[in-house]
Amino acid sequence: MKKKNKILLAEDDKNLGSVLKTYLEVKGFQTTLSVDGKEALENFKRNEFDFCILDIMMPVMDGFTLAKEIRKLDKNIPFLFLTAKSMQEDKIQGFEVGADDYLTKPFSMEELLMRIKAIIRRVEEGKDTSGERKFNFGKYLFDYNRQMLNIGKKQQKLTSKEAELLKLLCENMNNVLDRSVALNKIWYDDSYFNARSMDVYITKLRKYLKEDPTVELINVHGVGFKLVAP
Repeated sequence: MKKKNKILLAEDDKNLGSVLKTYLEVKGFQTTLSVDGKEALENFKRNEFDFCILDIMMPVMDGFTLAKEIRKLDKNIPFLFLTAKSMQEDKIQGFEVGADDYLTKPFSMEELLMRIKAIIRRVEEGKDTSGERKFNFGKYLFDYNRQMLNIGKKQQKLTSKEAELLKLLCENMNNVLDRSVALNKIWYDDSYFNARSMDVYITKLRKYLKEDPTVELINVHGVGFKLVAP
């Protein structure tokens, strides 16, 4: 019998939280509801989870702070932010702290379920060691399965989206990766906002790749990106 994925749900709106918890449990997810960030962090410390859904605006501890504390305890667990429609900047900040996705309120339960399943599938595929996916470029070794970027003894753990984006760039090494192709493969939508969020990830990857001056991640204006390496 397949084990149930365990979800930590942090949502201070008790009515919405209760509805989400019931829906997710009907869909086969074992769900723990917390009504503020501090309670969610305590639940995370006491139990094992496979996925986190974090509201951003919460009392005691907001979703961004909670995410950072969770990342200190578990660098791999995927999480999705819930954000108010008017707070576009929240979404960018969410990606910067390592979120795998975001969902704007109000949202449909079906869309939430689709996004959760897509992220879990991506994480599970990354754990599949039947096909080793490693890329050598410049002084770097990128282990896609482990979501790890190595240069010498230095290691950088990547989020699932960072790893997906770097894999596409590596597969198109020294060729242009079309922006819309990357957006549709990783974000499943090439909307303007998703394009902005991808730019955040490109900036983070550039930071990781600055150790080797022979490696460049460049913008190809109006088209996409190119990973240039010897």
